[in-house]
Amino acid sequence: MSEIVTITAIATGGDGVGRLADGRAVFVPRAVPGERIRLRDGVRLHKKFARAELAEIVAAGPGGAGGAGGAGGARVAASCPHYVSDRCGGCQLQHLAYDAQLAAKRAIVGDALRRIGKLDVPDPEIVEAVEEWRYRAKISLAVENRGGRPKAVGFHPYDQSLRVFPLVDCHITDFRLMALWRELRPRFDLLPSRLTRLTLRLDRDGRRHVIAESAGEPWLDAERLRAALPHGDSVICWWQPVDGAARVVAGPATGFPATAFEQVHPEMGLVARRWAVEQLGDLRGGVVWDLYGGIGDTAVQLAARGAQVVSVDADEAAIEWARGRDSERPIRFIAAKAEDVLPTLPDPNAVIVNPPRGGLHWNVTLRLTSQPVARVVYISCDPATLARDLHRLSVNYGLAAVRAFDLFPQTAHVETVAVLEAA
Repeated sequence: MSEIVTITAIATGGDGVGRLADGRAVFVPRAVPGERIRLRDGVRLHKKFARAELAEIVAAGPGGAGGAGGAGGARVAASCPHYVSDRCGGCQLQHLAYDAQLAAKRAIVGDALRRIGKLDVPDPEIVEAVEEWRYRAKISLAVENRGGRPKAVGFHPYDQSLRVFPLVDCHITDFRLMALWRELRPRFDLLPSRLTRLTLRLDRDGRRHVIAESAGEPWLDAERLRAALPHGDSVICWWQPVDGAARVVAGPATGFPATAFEQVHPEMGLVARRWAVEQLGDLRGGVVWDLYGGIGDTAVQLAARGAQVVSVDADEAAIEWARGRDSERPIRFIAAKAEDVLPTLPDPNAVIVNPPRGGLHWNVTLRLTSQPVARVVYISCDPATLARDLHRLSVNYGLAAVRAFDLFPQTAHVETVAVLEAA
């Protein structure tokens, strides 16, 4: 008889967490805090933890929020057929009611801040999403090839990372991109050979971008594809060789860097940035560093509040586009790695950082701790690296405020903004 466990929380990554009889933590996808479940045979045992699959719900969790993970008794039927039939790994929490998703994300951030950051803080407030569905302005699809041509284009099942199932519809992606996807699906023969990834993206003006990444010859049929699409005049095709730079091969070269980083939930990204900038207080006449600034969204907000902004990002295309943006005050944009140019920048009155998932480069941390700034705002997409960096910065800074933002409904990802003040 397989083991029965009680799920007590949602872990980073979205799995439910329980305890085996031997005390090891067991991680179970698609489980809900408060439920008692029977594990499928074949539990994978590791030294300090285990992984298992849900075989049967023995007892449902209590209604409403609760449980150690803050999201008890909230199972719902997933609306996306791929979530069930294909075990899609793109979303992790569609089986949770939305209020339970929010509670689980608060708990994930709070646990990381306490356990990794060594901070004595409660679970933070979370700002719910403007839209729970159809919010993604970008979707990246995996490709399985046969004979150099796409056999399946879609996502990986969460438990089979090497397999790709064909995507029909992604319920968290903008309708305009899914309309483009329906138009593309019968025309795979016009995509480049040895395709490795296909990305669809909306830009600020509603134009749709198709970014084909391949290990083969250049994309020679891009213009034919664009002409064959029902609304191809609004489509821009990019070819990106593996380990190479992307370039426009069909359609107008708008200048918008379709390969540059931008929040996939634009409305919620704006909400989070606005709150982050407000936490810096009065910026009139002060110098503010905007590190890992991307296409300049935060820099423009800072300049509107009267700051002298220096915005740094390693993506040259993003910086080039940012330099052409309208701003109430001049902004100094620098295309470079933040850790390489800090010694050349004017001393700041405040700093805002929005690093990639890996967190702050060690040299950035050293600069902020060796020469403390009155206030630092840290925008993070990964609670674990945020907590690690806050612990490193705690030698000179105290945590003044923290707030989570749900930029990624139906998934286990969460955006967090932490406000630090020099001690």
